[in-house]
Amino acid sequence: MPTDIPPTEDVIRSMPKAEVHVHLEGCFEVTDLVSLAQEGEEHLPVPAELLEFRDLASFLDVLDLACGLVRTSEQLARAAYRFAEREASSGVVYADLIVNPSHWSAWRDNLSGFLDAIDGGLREAEQDGLARTGLCVSLLRHQSAAQAVELVDWLIARRHPRVVALSIDGNEATAGRTGPRFADAFGKAARAGIHRTVHAGESSGPDGIRDAIHLLLAERIDHGVRAVEDPVLVKELADGAIPLGICPGSNIAFGLYADRTTHPVEALRRAGVPVSVNTDDPSFLRTSLVAEYAKTAEAHGWDLETVRSVARTAIEASFGPEELRHGLLRRLDGWQPPP
Repeated sequence: MPTDIPPTEDVIRSMPKAEVHVHLEGCFEVTDLVSLAQEGEEHLPVPAELLEFRDLASFLDVLDLACGLVRTSEQLARAAYRFAEREASSGVVYADLIVNPSHWSAWRDNLSGFLDAIDGGLREAEQDGLARTGLCVSLLRHQSAAQAVELVDWLIARRHPRVVALSIDGNEATAGRTGPRFADAFGKAARAGIHRTVHAGESSGPDGIRDAIHLLLAERIDHGVRAVEDPVLVKELADGAIPLGICPGSNIAFGLYADRTTHPVEALRRAGVPVSVNTDDPSFLRTSLVAEYAKTAEAHGWDLETVRSVARTAIEASFGPEELRHGLLRRLDGWQPPP
């Protein structure tokens, strides 16, 4: 492959990719919210203010507002289909999509219907040649240990074919230490062969990441960037090949780092930690996967081969079917940038 081709958005878009840290809750466009509000005869703030937030707590309030507008299976399926469209427009072939039922007020007591509706939208998208998607069903950090075990028991009993992993997300700063509280649930999931991914190392520091690895048996860490504050932990991540699903734009938007040049994704990569680039909540953060790749590459001087290696990490870290991952890796290895 030519080594002098810059990793522009158009070039990166053509590269076959996976995304492993993205939330359905953060994929509503303003037009989607206005349409949902009209369907439900709800009053919304003016569109310019819909996606405004001050911090993580106010951001989560916006998520609750958006998801609370989705009340029918058709609306939920449409949201899932539009997610697959968005991913395909960035050249994504496979995505691990995080969904947290606690945000969706109309669906909290109907998890089966919730997942079936999302599955219907994703199946239609796949039939139309759009991105394939697995679901990571997420706990909220403020839930109880009993609620966590109840969710895992349901996942084990249902074995929904769309579900690929158990996740946990939410505000680490306000929930306090959660590793001990959810250890039983994640241990049960591990014994049942359910993959585990954990948000840690964003508002919590290195100790949160250690809990994710040792108490929650995480196979992948979502964010994990504050590991850089502890060289011993960085070595553990590198030696154990534990991948981080990093979202540089999100970390900057929430004030974790001042800009992309000071973001530690490159320091972690150079230390041997497997890192991938992701969007987190792309609509609300006004970003896309190709933009995240291109801006991160520019900030850290990545050439196209480095971008390809980060894209490879995302595929390897994904929880898609083995044959899909291997096929996607072969496509990536054989990929050539457009002339």
